[in-house]
Amino acid sequence: MFAAWSLVRCALPQCRGPVRVSVEKKEHGNDCPLPTIHFSRDISSGGPFEFFALSDATSPKRSPTSSKKTFAMSDSSIQRSPESMDPSQYNGLSSGDQSSGLIDTPEAMTSVIDTLVALPSSPPSLFIDLEGVSLSRHGTVSILQLLVSPSDRTYLIDIHTLGSKAFHAPSTDGQMTLKSILESKAISKVFFDVRTDSDALYAHFGIELAGIQDIQLMELATRNLGPPSKYLNGLAKCIEKDVTMTTNEKQRWKAVKEKGLRLFDPNRGGNYEVFNTRPLSEDVRAYCVQDVKLMPKLWAVYNAKLTSPVWRVKVEKATADRVVMSQSASLKAKGPHMKFGPWL
Repeated sequence: MFAAWSLVRCALPQCRGPVRVSVEKKEHGNDCPLPTIHFSRDISSGGPFEFFALSDATSPKRSPTSSKKTFAMSDSSIQRSPESMDPSQYNGLSSGDQSSGLIDTPEAMTSVIDTLVALPSSPPSLFIDLEGVSLSRHGTVSILQLLVSPSDRTYLIDIHTLGSKAFHAPSTDGQMTLKSILESKAISKVFFDVRTDSDALYAHFGIELAGIQDIQLMELATRNLGPPSKYLNGLAKCIEKDVTMTTNEKQRWKAVKEKGLRLFDPNRGGNYEVFNTRPLSEDVRAYCVQDVKLMPKLWAVYNAKLTSPVWRVKVEKATADRVVMSQSASLKAKGPHMKFGPWL
């Protein structure tokens, strides 16, 4: 029997995240069955998907190219891997969430941008976080996490691979890019402590953020009945304090957090380069996804408390000031001053 190669090509319009493609055993000619093929990789765009698979029967007598064959695959041939079927392992909260694939081609970015057209801005639809190596003007951006709240879908955009292409890939109609969305005053985007993210986006990609809501400042403005505290809270503290979770949910959240920290935190023996390693490990993927998944819950809690028009204006102004400051040449993005709020 000779080497049997099969070329599989199919359209995967809805697939995101790890996908396992299976091809059932088929006869090639009279004596060469092709085995069941299992192939796993990140599918992040809806275009054609193709790969070669070599059978376990080989012989030097025949050329593999002589037995190349194309199979058509139906939707029933596409089987999601367990981590994609149950994204609750990423956030520990809901088994109904969409899977979170790595977006690493301009075509995939176009598909993502198409889903962002005409989304509501009140309440905000877009929640954003960034990961990187020394994330700042002096470091690099590795991944941009984008949660689209109405669909509860989280996209991990591979900035390390795409670079500026991630921000300039247009929507199908050519009217919108990620850059134009990030810079639009009319489209609300929610960050937690926008300072470092804005610094990195502006320095490396010329992104001038606008239409920003900063959850960290919302929390500070609503923490006490009296004057706000001078100290800022971090994201983990806000989640633990203000997101309602069962004991098991909180344990899972902490476990995912701890695994991620051990991988990238130098103080725990980790290395930030894990955000640039491809394929992205499942522990890093889970870490990237879970906090941004909880940001809408935090926003809802603090927005409900932010009833004073005066304080809403103060939060808006302080957020805009953070963005302006992050773009200045004199920015000091590290140091004890970063723990203080704007209302001392």
